[in-house]
Amino acid sequence: QCDLQGLWRNELGSNMTLSALDASGTFSGSYHTAVAATNKQILVSPLQGAQQHPGDKGQPTFGFTVQWQFADSMTAFVGQCFVDRRGKETLETTWLLREEVPSRKDVWKATR
Repeated sequence: QCDLQGLWRNELGSNMTLSALDASGTFSGSYHTAVAATNKQILVSPLQGAQQHPGDKGQPTFGFTVQWQFADSMTAFVGQCFVDRRGKETLETTWLLREEVPSRKDVWKATR
């Protein structure tokens, strides 16, 4: 069974720490990105999320949002945790980043 709790690192050098799931499957944690399009100092940022069917065994889906502390943006991640034959856990995710823009006419450039 895949356990989301703990420290996770990606291939770009970013890392996140996730708390234990509560009874409803929600969790919190922190994300420290190694990749950012800013000249500002990168800060550890809080995250909130949920795992689907937390009591079931297997390879669960999950989602979380990161509230960036150094930029006017948020990122939503969705993914699934996979466990290989040797017990190694891997998270596969997709993300959307939404940054603040000055007006509705600029909305086309707000999402990556």
